[in-house]
Amino acid sequence: MITRIQPGARMSEAVVHGDTIYLAGQVGEPGDDVIAQTKTALAEVEALLAQAGSDKSRILMAQIWLADMADFEAMNTVWDAWVDTANPPARATGESKLASPDYRVEVIVIAAKGRSGR
Repeated sequence: MITRIQPGARMSEAVVHGDTIYLAGQVGEPGDDVIAQTKTALAEVEALLAQAGSDKSRILMAQIWLADMADFEAMNTVWDAWVDTANPPARATGESKLASPDYRVEVIVIAAKGRSGR
């Protein structure tokens, strides 16, 4: 069974297939600095995971795209404060031209269904 969360004409914000949740790339407010954009993107990740029946402790893989690798340390300060350190996911971070030059970071997540403690 496939469940699409917040489907639109071009994409869904999340897709659940079996016990796996695939999130579309999450971004912050255009023009904000990388710290604010990372906080917003991670809040969106948490909200979508909750809607799909999961939480950040169940993240399997995260891909983080930065418009400029010079923002790596600043992004990591937010990530390190947010991530479930008891259950850290596999993660890759790279530099990429994002959809708009006003975006500094995009976070893409794959997670398992279920909530912490289950």
